[in-house]
Amino acid sequence: MEDSMILGVEGIKKTILHGGTSEKPKFVTGTKVTFHFRTQLCNDDRTVIDDSKKAGMPMEMVIGNMFKLDVWETLLTSMHIGEVAEFWCDVIHTGLYPIVAKSLRRIAVGKDPVDWHIHTCGMANMFAYHSLGYDDLDELQKEPQPLYFVMELLKVQQPSEYDRESWALSDEERVKAVPVLHGQGNKLFKQGRYEDATMKYKEAIMCIKNVQTKEKAWEAPWLKLEKMANMLTLNYCQCLLRMEEYYEVIEHTTDIINQHPGAMKAFYLRGKAHMEVWNEAEARDDFMRVLDLDPGMKKTIKKELAVLKMRMESKNEEDRLKYKGMFTKIAREQESLELEIPDQEIPQQTSPDQESPEEAPLEETAEEQTNSLQTTLEQITSAQSGPEQTPSELLSSDHVIPKLNSYSITQNVTPEQTTREDATPEQLQTFLEQSTSEETSPEHATPEPTCPEEADQDPVSSEQTTPAQMTPEYSTPVNES
Repeated sequence: MEDSMILGVEGIKKTILHGGTSEKPKFVTGTKVTFHFRTQLCNDDRTVIDDSKKAGMPMEMVIGNMFKLDVWETLLTSMHIGEVAEFWCDVIHTGLYPIVAKSLRRIAVGKDPVDWHIHTCGMANMFAYHSLGYDDLDELQKEPQPLYFVMELLKVQQPSEYDRESWALSDEERVKAVPVLHGQGNKLFKQGRYEDATMKYKEAIMCIKNVQTKEKAWEAPWLKLEKMANMLTLNYCQCLLRMEEYYEVIEHTTDIINQHPGAMKAFYLRGKAHMEVWNEAEARDDFMRVLDLDPGMKKTIKKELAVLKMRMESKNEEDRLKYKGMFTKIAREQESLELEIPDQEIPQQTSPDQESPEEAPLEETAEEQTNSLQTTLEQITSAQSGPEQTPSELLSSDHVIPKLNSYSITQNVTPEQTTREDATPEQLQTFLEQSTSEETSPEHATPEPTCPEEADQDPVSSEQTTPAQMTPEYSTPVNES
């Protein structure tokens, strides 16, 4: 283990933990280095802030590419391949680490550190400026402090030994790469390879945004880069239209329109996206705005409006048929349910030890039940017609009365008596004697049963009489349907 000060650099102290296995490589502008790093606080616990090994991927950096934390170039260029070293860096070298760490963490989880496609309002940017989204980094940004960096140099590649990606380019190289990427994207678009084309357009936009951050907003160089970025974004949106990503098209074009209200192509692409998602009013407004900005588009817009009208008419007719079919289906289902409901049945009167009336079905037909019910109602109505009416008058009425048995008539019948189980043989005999002593015409006399056998064959028995036949309050209408 060796302790040494890096000569010529103030505020850095290096400790070699493991020596390298080869000669010190040559580092020039464009050299790509691959390494692992671990960042620790200068406290007793050596609290770990970031660790690339735990993140599962090494870090790559291009020498001379104006990496924000330029001290890392100094540290790495002092190392051999395979070497592991610990560097103590004073606060003068670590002030920007929280911002760099945020980008590294986003890259580790597969997010775009530039976020070119995410646009926020001024208020959101203000809050984002005061917070990095990580509590530990926010604390470190508020109170900068010295840090320990443990580095392990894995690989060194010269500029001619690898294909340089956009993030590995210098600003000048990025500006030169934009038209190349643009042309490649256009070629892929014509071939119908829309997803590959979006990757080229996106890479070109990232190059522009990286360079644009170093220019002053709304000045000539910044506006020139902004115009190039908007053009590439609209090409990107054309690919999204072909990929049927309509809402993303609306989002990107709306953002361009908010910043540049005269962007005719943005209105046109947004109108087409609105048309695809059935936003008729929004699509029509965008197409009319295109005409205001460029009257030369009259023929194209007239065609688009005709297509919009035809699509909306087709959609409305489709909806009408769909809802009509839905209501017809519901009506048919209700009708089929009604047909499946069985006719209501009148329960049979039973003794307390038997089934409840709701569970005892009648053996009589519906017609017999109706006739029996009507006859009983007429008898009770006649009995309730006046207080002077006697049982003999009731028996001598012209109504059809079923044959009598020992359980069908009680002595001194009144309208309140609605059951026949209360009549005893003695009461029946007394009642018959009173009825015989009265003067009645032969045609009104009620014949007595000639023999017990005839009485036993009475078709209207107590077991066949329903509560509906005795009291109208409990009668259940017969469903003849």
